[in-house]
Amino acid sequence: MSDWKTFKLEELIKKVEGDEPRIHEFLKAPGMSCAVYHLPRGCKDMQSPHAEDEIYIVLKGSARLSVNDEEQSVGPGTVLFVKANTQHSFFDIDEDLTVLALFGPQG
Repeated sequence: MSDWKTFKLEELIKKVEGDEPRIHEFLKAPGMSCAVYHLPRGCKDMQSPHAEDEIYIVLKGSARLSVNDEEQSVGPGTVLFVKANTQHSFFDIDEDLTVLALFGPQG
């Protein structure tokens, strides 16, 4: 892998647009990985807990995030941290939701 890479957010978002849930992993390195995740309005998020810590940055849309028994409204500019192996999912997706997901190394 090269020592550095660049990505254009507009191009990454285009890879996941549409009427179906989609994820596009655009970086996988030993210490981290990154993906763009899209959930259309009204769909069900089928995530299961990940083995890595995760940061979400909401790029577009609005929804709620459930983490264990807590809920949080999210929208553009919201930055969320979810600890590894924690039950979480987006719901009440009012507008198509697109997030940047950053994963740390597996613990």
